[in-house]
Amino acid sequence: MDVYASALSPALDIGTGCFLLVVTVLSIVGNLLVLVMAFKRSSRMKPPELLSVNLAVTDLAAAVTMYPLAVASAWSHHWLGGDVSCIYYGLAGFFFGSASVMNLTVLAVVRFIVSLNLNSPKEKISWKKVKILCVWTWLYGLIWALFPILGWGRYGPEPFGLSCSLAWGHMIHEGFFFVIFIFIFNLFLPAVIIIICYFSITMKLYLTYKKSGNSNHIPNIVKLHRRLLIIAVLISAGFIGCWTPYGLVSLWSIFYDSSQIPPEISLLPCMFAKSSTVYNPLIYYFFSQSFKREVKQLPWLCLGSNPCHVSSNVNDNNIYMVSANLKTKDASRETLQEITETRQ
Repeated sequence: MDVYASALSPALDIGTGCFLLVVTVLSIVGNLLVLVMAFKRSSRMKPPELLSVNLAVTDLAAAVTMYPLAVASAWSHHWLGGDVSCIYYGLAGFFFGSASVMNLTVLAVVRFIVSLNLNSPKEKISWKKVKILCVWTWLYGLIWALFPILGWGRYGPEPFGLSCSLAWGHMIHEGFFFVIFIFIFNLFLPAVIIIICYFSITMKLYLTYKKSGNSNHIPNIVKLHRRLLIIAVLISAGFIGCWTPYGLVSLWSIFYDSSQIPPEISLLPCMFAKSSTVYNPLIYYFFSQSFKREVKQLPWLCLGSNPCHVSSNVNDNNIYMVSANLKTKDASRETLQEITETRQ
């Protein structure tokens, strides 16, 4: 039996390839836009923003280095490259997935630290510390990805034959504890930490709002952090939501015979997990007025009759900021502008 032959119908193979192609294009374009926006305002970036840039790099790298091979395999009705490419694909997927979940966890903790004193103009997280944290997210992913290469766990084809990952069904005995540790340190604990951090930030913002005593005069810094909190929660929820179905199906394969799961069913959570690289840029675009404005102001999107203009106002460039020293006048102008845009 050829383990790399597609277990799906030819029509479903073509549909899977088309879906992955759309995900690839959206991931590359979307995350490139995030990086371009970050580069354009690099001189005004706050240190914690580097973590969001790091997350975009992770998603972009996954889309570029992995998805084209999956698309070509789907359209060929057979996994291309055999064992070598399968191990490469599984290692890359585990590497980028672990790095991303650690990045989101670190970002949640940093946001919590910043929220402890909302009105302080002093940077609570230095550039040096943030760069170390970024390196740590990559090292974390690399360590986990190398374990199967070193003999703890193994990589292998997915049941539907068009992708490779950890060989969940073959690790019932030889890698059982490895799987348990994966779910503890790459899903359960990160999710708990993220939930606790963002719940704490929500309570902090709520108490600050209550202290203001007047809903018509909410501190501008609270409004800013409230908007950023919504974006952060959506990004974290999107990532965890995308990977949880895949994790549950994989966990099922450890305790039960994976052959009992139809290949069409095992395909769905895998495709859902791969789509996680698309959501972050979409969230920035739809929930950050400043990010949307700057994307529309890019030269290649400008109409000939409408000259491009990129705002130089720091407050108009809050793509994913977690701290800011806002002046009342500028912050009020931004708030009024966003309220006007929302009504329109």
